[in-house]
Amino acid sequence: MQVTIVGLPGSGKTSVFNALTGGHAETGGFSGGRAAPNLSVVKVPDQRVDRLAALFNPKKTTYADVTYVDVAIPAGAAREGTINPDVLAQIRNADALLHVARAFDDPANPIPPDPWRDVDDLDLEFTVADLTVIEKRLEKLATQGRHGSQAEREQAQREQEVLARIEPHLSEGKPIRSFGLTDDDEFLLRGYRFLTQKPVLVVLNIDEGRLPEAPSLESAGRERYAQPHSDVAALAGKIEAEIGELDDEDARLFMADLGIEEPSRGRVIGLTYQLLGLFSFFTAGEDECRAWTLRRGSSAVDAAGAIHSDLARGFIRAEVIGLEDLMECRTMAEARKRGLLRQEGKAYEVRDGDVLQILFNVAR
Repeated sequence: MQVTIVGLPGSGKTSVFNALTGGHAETGGFSGGRAAPNLSVVKVPDQRVDRLAALFNPKKTTYADVTYVDVAIPAGAAREGTINPDVLAQIRNADALLHVARAFDDPANPIPPDPWRDVDDLDLEFTVADLTVIEKRLEKLATQGRHGSQAEREQAQREQEVLARIEPHLSEGKPIRSFGLTDDDEFLLRGYRFLTQKPVLVVLNIDEGRLPEAPSLESAGRERYAQPHSDVAALAGKIEAEIGELDDEDARLFMADLGIEEPSRGRVIGLTYQLLGLFSFFTAGEDECRAWTLRRGSSAVDAAGAIHSDLARGFIRAEVIGLEDLMECRTMAEARKRGLLRQEGKAYEVRDGDVLQILFNVAR
């Protein structure tokens, strides 16, 4: 799961990257001279994993993770429509976007902050990039659609019909994520990796003086940016990055001085996880307590495959219990005795917070 951090130069997106990842990537310079993206794999904070680990005292504890990539967009490129195709290609590799917008005063930047203007500018660039891809593809399909096998011609026709429906929507400046694609449409378009189709979390990068405003800024932002598969969060990126560099005690004292109860990084990481339509199920025992990632609507055999392909091939059944029931029972044996450890087949839809034991046939 890869989340790419984007934003106009001066938005503080590398500070946000450092805040989320605990990294020390160089900031400043308005991203102009950096070609290679910053990259870091981050654990998804989840108190449920901690609770399972406290119960089982395992040899190993493993959290779900997300990869954050900080891509540099040169100064002026978005507003001038000149973002390098290689940069756009890096962004297309993302599963979701985290769009950082400057909502703080900066002595080094004389332009007053206007986060939603900046969001609109970069969104327009992504819309134009997607529209260019569609226009070129439609031109090619118009000539090659008469060639190939019957199945290939039918596939090309379906593709052409979907793209032709999306094109006017994009031409009006609307993102593909707001078009209302069917599952079949999304399957057909999966290879394009359209920028405006990706889930997006807009992060308003504020300074510490605006922290009390964060809830109202988020609420107003959600109303303004009312798109499917999107959300808005406010984060003091510079402060959060500083907190991430402190040990636990110093961080607690620092946050107390600022009136911060908890760092916002965990909430922002969780929001990106949710935007991707993901949730966690768990396996638990003396060897390891672990969070595993699944997409909503996944089955028990999908969960088995997430653990190991052999478990999916030889799947017999899953023993399932909700985390809260397990915490009350304390052991699987007690859960089985109380009848709370359910037997489920391949088609069972796994729920967020389920604890699973997969029974499988090794001979298959």
